[in-house]
Amino acid sequence: MKIAVCDDSVEICIGIRNLIWEHDKEADVSFFSSGESLLSYDECFDIIFLDILMNSISGIETAKKLREKEEQCGGEKCVIVFITAFRDFMEDAFDVSAFNYITKPVDRDKFFRVLTAAEKEVAARSGGKYIMVKCRGVKRKFFLCDIYYIESNNKKIVLNTKTGKFEIYGKINEYENLLKGSFFRCHRCYLVNLERICAYDMECVEIMGGCRLPLSKQKYSDFVKTYLRYAREGGNVNV
Repeated sequence: MKIAVCDDSVEICIGIRNLIWEHDKEADVSFFSSGESLLSYDECFDIIFLDILMNSISGIETAKKLREKEEQCGGEKCVIVFITAFRDFMEDAFDVSAFNYITKPVDRDKFFRVLTAAEKEVAARSGGKYIMVKCRGVKRKFFLCDIYYIESNNKKIVLNTKTGKFEIYGKINEYENLLKGSFFRCHRCYLVNLERICAYDMECVEIMGGCRLPLSKQKYSDFVKTYLRYAREGGNVNV
């Protein structure tokens, strides 16, 4: 889990971090002392604990800008939990799709209950494995089930997903190794998501939605073995 804590009090940030680590020693926790510093960070978080009353921009305004940023990038919504000494902002919190609302001083048992529920929400949204890549100036999460295929384009690669095409820097060889078992290199320029295949023959692979990718003759035998193994191991098969 990648978790952010945004509060202009260092003591509160440390206290929340310690509670998170008491719950999950492996959690990756980052501190931010203002909404501006959180918004300028170029990576995505699974969960954000956000104070409401801060210097400069408020937590509510920060959350609105986060949601706008997610909308522009086509990214998944992070789980936002507000932490504040005041209850007056509860209606505003739900306007930005906040997951929950914790009042200060933070009750330890309540915090653990909310954190556990937030982790379950992240898992429910995730749909399984994902990769993190830098896209359009920010680190973005792409769930493997949402990627139809990956295409090589000179020194860049293109992720063809259910929400559109995203061009990123990288080499297709790197992603072939990274995604082995879930994707197959059907051609020197294409990696196809095994979960998205709906038909194939000796010349091409058809993806759900009608897109057809070339299948190299020398790769056909290996492709069939890989796809059958994927099916035997419980993979989602649409053929």
